[in-house]
Order: sequence, then structure tokens, then C-alpha cells
Amino acid sequence: MIKSIFKGLAAYKDSLGLISKLRLWKYFAIPMAISFFTALLIGVSAWGLSDNIGALISKLWIREWGAQTVATLSTIVGALIIIALGLIAYKHLIMAFSAPFMSPVSEKLEAHFYSGVHQHRNTSNAGQLVRGLKINLRNLAWELLLSIPFLILSLIPVIGIAATAILFLIQAYYAGFGNMDYTLERHFPYRESVNFVKRHRGYAIGNGIVFMLFLLIPVVGIILVLPISVTAASKTTLELLDQKTIYSDDHRN
Repeated sequence: MIKSIFKGLAAYKDSLGLISKLRLWKYFAIPMAISFFTALLIGVSAWGLSDNIGALISKLWIREWGAQTVATLSTIVGALIIIALGLIAYKHLIMAFSAPFMSPVSEKLEAHFYSGVHQHRNTSNAGQLVRGLKINLRNLAWELLLSIPFLILSLIPVIGIAATAILFLIQAYYAGFGNMDYTLERHFPYRESVNFVKRHRGYAIGNGIVFMLFLLIPVVGIILVLPISVTAASKTTLELLDQKTIYSDDHRN
């Protein structure tokens, strides 16, 4: 899996060049706007709700001594919890609603690299949106189920370091999953796509690691994360599909 993760990371090196060469920036205008305003909404929510969640947490401290310090720390923890959960929701919201714009990008890349090689299904914008919602709601449910225990553990000293690392990798996997599905939706039905990503989870993690790191870059990262990560994921997924096609042909022969 380690080798696959590094291959997923390496796919990013040509992303900007491919976007410019194939004139793909026009497809990213609306997704970049969706990404920016969704992130802004999460930031405002974290600012507004952190006091409320902090107040609930601080009630666990029943002593008067240190109450003010606990209240301050509780507010910070409340903001971090909202941001962490917000990032999980953010990924799936922008991926689902950007599907009708990202699928053409993947198709342009496929035509560039493998024109006439891959046979795939015809899909409509509405079908892509429904598929995006279905995949991302499924991934959101699983990611929350897996992340919440590690989110709680991340608040514990020492143990929190390992828990935070695992939490990051979980988020990276589902980010990469969503990016890969923009290509897979033309080739496979829902269940086969899920199984495909499971078999190649290292590539999804590699793609998602950079996706998550981009989100740490103020403003610019939020705007550019989709164009660069989707281009990299499409390139990786197409290579995996091509290997599958070659294997199947050799097997039949």
C-alpha cells in the first residue's frame, strides 16, 4: 500500500500543466466558487457555535478553581470539533455538487491520454449529480462513523498524536475516493466503483493527503484544491483502468 500511496502523491506533479494544456480552467469556475463559500460557511459556523459547545464542555468541570481556564479551553476545543466535523462535511458537499463539472474534466483527460481505448457508459449531468450525492452521502456516513472515535481520542495527550494521524488518513482516503469516482462513474455502476477504490485504497489515500494539505493553505488552497486534486486523481484512475483493460485482454488471449 505504501508504494500505491506514493504513486497517488506523484500524480500531482503534472496537474497544473495538464489543466493549462487542455484548457480545463473554465470547468472549475463554479466548483471553486462552491468550495470557497462552503468553507466560509463552515468558518462562520465554527466562530458562532464554538462558545455554545464550549459552554457544554465546561459544565463537566464542577469546581470553581480553574473554571475560567477550563471555559477558555472548552471554547477552543468546541471550535476545533466544529472545524474537524466541518471539514468532513465540506469535502463531501463540494464533491457531490461539483460532479456535473468535474466529470467532463475527467472525460477530457481520458480523451487526451486514452482516446478510443476505454469503452464507457454515457451519463447525463443529472445522473452525475445523483451519483455524486449517493457516493458522497455513503462516504460521509462511513467517515463520520470511523472519525468520531478518533476525534475524541485526539483530545487525549500522547494518544492524541496517533489518533490525529489516523484521523487524517481516514479523511484523506475518503477525499481521494470522491476524486477517483469522477472517472469511475463513467465506467462502473455504484457498487463496482466502491469495490474498485477499496482494492486501490493506497492511491486514494495518496491523492487525499495532498487534498487535505491544500485545505491548510488559507483561501488559495480552498480555491485550487479541486482542480489540482481531481486532475491528479483522474490521471491515476485512468492508469489503473488501463492496467485492468490490458490484464483482461491478456487473460482472454
